[in-house]
Amino acid sequence: MMTADIDGFAGRLKRRENGGVIAAWIGTPDPLLVNHLSQEAFDAVVLDMQHGMWDMASAANGIAQVRLTGKPAIARIPVADFASASRLLDAGASAIIAPMINSADDARALVKATKYPPLGERSWGPSLALNHFGIAADEYLQGANGLTVTIAMVETRAALDAIDEILAVDGIDGVFIGPSDLSIALSNGARLAPDSAAIDQTLAHAVARCRAHGKLICAFGTDGDRAGQFLKLGLDLVIAGAETAQLRAGARAAISTARKIANS
Repeated sequence: MMTADIDGFAGRLKRRENGGVIAAWIGTPDPLLVNHLSQEAFDAVVLDMQHGMWDMASAANGIAQVRLTGKPAIARIPVADFASASRLLDAGASAIIAPMINSADDARALVKATKYPPLGERSWGPSLALNHFGIAADEYLQGANGLTVTIAMVETRAALDAIDEILAVDGIDGVFIGPSDLSIALSNGARLAPDSAAIDQTLAHAVARCRAHGKLICAFGTDGDRAGQFLKLGLDLVIAGAETAQLRAGARAAISTARKIANS
């Protein structure tokens, strides 16, 4: 019988239990840091291999640290590195986020790497995944396409124009809005404004299109306030800031408090 956490993750995203999933976002390639953040009340943990410094070996160790807490591990792969998507699923990731998916053809290439036939052409070899999930090989093969989640990032004008075509690809489970790159694209490179009204309007449009297709909608929030706004809007999975921002904010708060007490 499949373990509850993998079965529950895909289902929970769709049911939006507790108002949606809040995931940690970690680019620092340190499995011990993953262990610490996994102990907090995040519902899932994302390892960022696009802009973070994770390699395959450290990512596999990071996934294992997340799994120790019984939570799903998600990996964001580098641009067009679909081979890594398959390997990360083999290592036990429950979901893949792929950046810069700008067309239905890009989406089909992603599905080809992340889903087994008949949806895709993922090669067999999930030895670590079988260990982490504690299920038999036949069970994993029969259930993996529905239990692992494939998410395409929408962060360019081309992707916005093609969002319906991307969502229509069988095997794409949802999209992830990247507000920073999207704000650069929408302003033709003039500004970085991930929390702007233009992004809010685009996000509302993306939510409507995902609901029309019956698929998931996710986004990166710069902090807890922004993540809360996204959840209120109806998103299924949100990020409440990167681990580096959270670490530095915590340090600043502690230093400020200490200085105030010392000088009072």
